[in-house]
Amino acid sequence: MKMMKHTLTAVISASLVVFSVASNAEKIAITGAQIHTMAAAGIIENGTLLLDNGKIQQVLDSNTVPAGYREIDAQGKVVTPGFIGALTSLGLQEVSLSAGIVDARVDAHPVSSVGAAYDVQFAINPDSSLVPITRVEGFTHAVTGISRTGQLFNGQGAVISLDGEFNALVKAHAYMHVDVGENGADNNGESRAAMWVALNQSFDEAVYAENTDLSPSEAWEGMITRADAKALIPVLKGELPLLVTANRATDILQALALKQRYSSLNLVLVNAVEGWRVANQIAAANVPVILNPENNLPGGFDQLGATLENAARLHKAGVLIAIGMDTHNIRLAPQHAGNAVANGLPHAAGIASLSLNIAKIFGLTDTLGSLEPGKEASLVIWSGDPLEVTQAAEQVFIKGESMPMTSRQIQLRDRYLNRDESKPVGYIR
Repeated sequence: MKMMKHTLTAVISASLVVFSVASNAEKIAITGAQIHTMAAAGIIENGTLLLDNGKIQQVLDSNTVPAGYREIDAQGKVVTPGFIGALTSLGLQEVSLSAGIVDARVDAHPVSSVGAAYDVQFAINPDSSLVPITRVEGFTHAVTGISRTGQLFNGQGAVISLDGEFNALVKAHAYMHVDVGENGADNNGESRAAMWVALNQSFDEAVYAENTDLSPSEAWEGMITRADAKALIPVLKGELPLLVTANRATDILQALALKQRYSSLNLVLVNAVEGWRVANQIAAANVPVILNPENNLPGGFDQLGATLENAARLHKAGVLIAIGMDTHNIRLAPQHAGNAVANGLPHAAGIASLSLNIAKIFGLTDTLGSLEPGKEASLVIWSGDPLEVTQAAEQVFIKGESMPMTSRQIQLRDRYLNRDESKPVGYIR
């Protein structure tokens, strides 16, 4: 549902705290909170955050409220940057029975022979009911992309805002994605022996295409299409991160070897279930990892080394890690980060894995990922530690505007929790 910009009062169901909130035209001072800046200032106890015109003006280590600012008392609360969903399909698919066409899945089309040309920026629907469901859990932005093409690449992803506005696109051409694990091999000749040859061939042709006339009037005899070549050129230049899904240690090493062959690649590993086994090599290559730290059992032949300590061991080795899932259900990521912390990941690294580190991976640090003067005022007031399942987001701000803390799930809960007996169960308001 299109979110209207107006003054409102947010009823916080988690702790029954009521915040008075206002539009982004108002200057706001959030006081008394434990502020996780994710910057040089570190964690500020009992600090103040000043917001004005959609941006962070100051972060203070006192409770001083300048004239003209309206105060929100967050005493005993926690403030963090807005969490960023890493590698989701938000805005591309809907809940079951209401989905229609699922834009997170693409069938083969003549424009692309390997999937690189597909571009999700044209498919994003910010009206998805999954957007507010995610937002009320403390997420302000999401990295979103195609989850399946059946081809070599899963196309080009994007970064979106979760503010509910129609112009949700923050960054197009945010990354290219390829799966070199079991699923990728299955879709490409049913063997890594074919898949890796195809991947190298695709890159070699893109290298050639950079200095070639790709207009329709000129001949092109490559395995990949012209559109694929155009899409892969910025990947080879390092302008687009190349996300490589790989789980078993040998697949990860093959991905690192890819970076050696094409030295400008901005490589990012995804999942890396056995990443801990080659953590030193990943760190030496300066390659970050987006992972789901919940893997603890051999889910397949490429996950025999799964362990809940994967995130902690990678971090200890010096690997930049982000926590996320290739799903629209990214709202569970803080719980997953909490579980990673329970298994050895430092708490600060757990918060960073949901905010600053994702901003670093996708080139968003000029505006997102930390609470610093001049950056976008996209942040969250939490009832307590955001990595504890007993705590909740009490107010979400995007560009300094307070977001409605409701969703379809919450509305359904409230409808039937205190149902009007005079109306049928399935009544429509």
